[in-house]
Amino acid sequence: MEKKRTRIAFIGGGAMGEAMIRCLLTKNVVASQDMVVSDVSQVRRELLKKEYGVNTVADNREAAKNADLIILAVKPQNLTQVMGEIKGLAPNQLILSIVAGATISNLGQGLGHSCLIRAMPNTPAQIGEGMTMWTATAGVGQKQRNLARTVLGALGKEICVTDEKYMNMATAVSASGPAYVFLFIEAFVDAGVHIGLPRDMAQTLVMQTILGSAHTVEKTGKHPADLRNLVTSPGGTTTEALLQLEKGRFRSLLFEAVAAAYEKAKRL
Repeated sequence: MEKKRTRIAFIGGGAMGEAMIRCLLTKNVVASQDMVVSDVSQVRRELLKKEYGVNTVADNREAAKNADLIILAVKPQNLTQVMGEIKGLAPNQLILSIVAGATISNLGQGLGHSCLIRAMPNTPAQIGEGMTMWTATAGVGQKQRNLARTVLGALGKEICVTDEKYMNMATAVSASGPAYVFLFIEAFVDAGVHIGLPRDMAQTLVMQTILGSAHTVEKTGKHPADLRNLVTSPGGTTTEALLQLEKGRFRSLLFEAVAAAYEKAKRL
């Protein structure tokens, strides 16, 4: 018996929608002919059709009508209109929203639907190295949960939580987090240039140091403080550098930054 094909509809074909399409195709999760994308921009529709071979339409309801999984990938300010356009879905159609700030309650009321997943991916998902937290309603069956895990897993790592309160925390840590890391990389490279390194050399040194350090934490399973102590010789260069970071409240500022992002996420 031929395996049932999963049909996926994307409502919104922007940067994150395109990233998901690319990852799903790269990981062979779904075939291009089983995906349809609706977008208001004709330019985007033509680009996605040409680049990935997916079906594209201008009408959101048309895209959603025969889909097993409908991924909402629109801007928050457009969500209310979109929900009104696709309202009246079949009970077994699964909605997966990656719209920032859109709660399960918002989605349920706006769509009149109870088979819902809210997910929060981050920017590295665009290259399949993302971190996504997600939560599902009681109306989502086990097969649908498995489908969601497969789809979101194509973007990188995923964590499912039962309490939606963690979504705002993930917004502050993993969703906003790449910006903190990019800023750190930028400043670290500039510091290398400041002491005399050519920029391309500084960039290579910084990037491999960060990647190697992250992988060391991941693969050894050791606490970062223990690994830091292995690098920090008494009275040495690392000790001097860390002293300056502590004087500048590096640790405290990071705490404050993440807390500020969390409070903002709760207000959205």
